[in-house]
Amino acid sequence: MNLLNEKISDYSVVLASKSPRRRELLSHIITDFKIVSADINEEFSPHLKINGIAQHIAEKKANFYLEKVKANEIYITADTIVILNNKILGKPADEKDAFNMLKSLSDKSHLVHTGVSIIFNKKIHSFYDETKVTFYPLSNEEIKDYINRCQPFDKAGSYGIQDWMGFVGIKNMQGDFFNVMGLPLHKLYRKLNWLLG
Repeated sequence: MNLLNEKISDYSVVLASKSPRRRELLSHIITDFKIVSADINEEFSPHLKINGIAQHIAEKKANFYLEKVKANEIYITADTIVILNNKILGKPADEKDAFNMLKSLSDKSHLVHTGVSIIFNKKIHSFYDETKVTFYPLSNEEIKDYINRCQPFDKAGSYGIQDWMGFVGIKNMQGDFFNVMGLPLHKLYRKLNWLLG
């Protein structure tokens, strides 16, 4: 049992997320947790600074659950966004949208932000992490084949770093790999350890 699991053993941990990738990632640092999910409005003010958006949405999700959290529960919420040239690339609406997103990312660098909120002792503690990702040039055929095989319609920016695109499309990366997958484990582990004392 790792140190965090020892500290957290008196609490019930809840991951409030539909993402199978976040479930997988969290399991690497916490062995026992529950899953809940809900459809939460992820809209945000256009006046919000771009580096605050992912954290804002994570906090919005946390506020949805705040009144439901019991004294011995820790809730974790998160949101991931892809940013290219100060514009957010969300989840693609269809194949054409996915193609256009990936074409725009080809041979360029972009940022991935994941915001995380932790409800602990009835208070919300939030942070975000940033990873810079650079793609190799991608041909139209590579993009179409990727979309057909991997169906990246549930992923911000139309790609998953843990699948084919991550294996061959990424030229370099600065920051936490797991942040791009959807949960910055390095910061989350340290934040939880700090909160638990």
